[in-house]
Amino acid sequence: MFASKISSRSRRTLAVAAAGGLLATLGLTACGSSKTTASSSGGGSLPTVTMMVGGIDKQIYLPYELAQQLGFYKKYGVNMQLSTETSGGVGAEDAMASGQVDMAGAWYIHTFDFQAKGKDVVNLIQLSGAPGERVLCSKKSGVKTPADFAGKNIGVTDLGSGTDDLILQLAAHYNVPTSKFHRVGVGAGSTLLAALQQGRVDCAITTQPTVHAVEAAGAGDSVIDLSSTAGATQYLGGAWPAAGVLALNSWVQSHQDTVQKVVDALVATMHWINTHTAADIANAMPANYTSNGLITKDVYTSTLAQDKGQFLADGLMPANGPATVSQTAKISGVDVSKVDVSKTYTNKYVIAADKLEGLPVNG
Repeated sequence: MFASKISSRSRRTLAVAAAGGLLATLGLTACGSSKTTASSSGGGSLPTVTMMVGGIDKQIYLPYELAQQLGFYKKYGVNMQLSTETSGGVGAEDAMASGQVDMAGAWYIHTFDFQAKGKDVVNLIQLSGAPGERVLCSKKSGVKTPADFAGKNIGVTDLGSGTDDLILQLAAHYNVPTSKFHRVGVGAGSTLLAALQQGRVDCAITTQPTVHAVEAAGAGDSVIDLSSTAGATQYLGGAWPAAGVLALNSWVQSHQDTVQKVVDALVATMHWINTHTAADIANAMPANYTSNGLITKDVYTSTLAQDKGQFLADGLMPANGPATVSQTAKISGVDVSKVDVSKTYTNKYVIAADKLEGLPVNG
């Protein structure tokens, strides 16, 4: 999801597994919010915004598509065109930073990497307070905590990805130097499952629905749970805000009204998630997200019920989250001395959206 070098991010392999074929229908790469589209209600034109998401069918990223399915983008005055990262393609955050799309549905930590390189990228709303990831290990690996990583092969999405840096951070917290273990790029979904089954890795880090697929196949058990704020605090030292909406600050400043509309729609979505069950959410999502070659709808619903706590009801940045993520970025090689943490995110638009929804404002 992010890397020390933008070029390595662009070469990632983000296999979305057996569900990959379903994403072809979402292949939107047009950019430019100067476009407008006729309102479905006939009440004028709506600004068009393009957003690429870092794996749109993954449960950790479900709010972006859920907002579309609920009709919230148009309700709050914007025509949203969603697309997704594809295997071997450009990453969501890179597509945003290069102007291919207006916004990225990606992890907050990317802002540190961009800011360190002089790219003024800002996080506009925080959707989750935890990475939503789990480290799965084979029974014969003997791994119970990150302290046991020494001498092991650990599967990550790709070298330089967000999961790679999370593994580095976990090891660092348990005083295991990078030189003591080996990281292997295994993608996600079926390729990750195969790596565990074939013994090419002892452990691998991934999210739902791949977690369930690995456990159902008997290829590994969840030994480190980062799917909740409590888990992030246990293993990473505090809340670890992950999924958010990133954009170039120059674009934000020239499209503030449009930005507010997008944030309004997503805050309404987060409130909807908070007040509805996992079954309600699954029913609202596209059928091929919840039932495909990797997972059944019943399993999708049960795993979402387990991990639903990662989503933030108000969209505000957790108070201590930036400090925790800054430490992760530092360990992964980002020169955070060049980064003004206060410029990596803003609560401005979320506070206004919370007020619009009648939600308590604590930011």
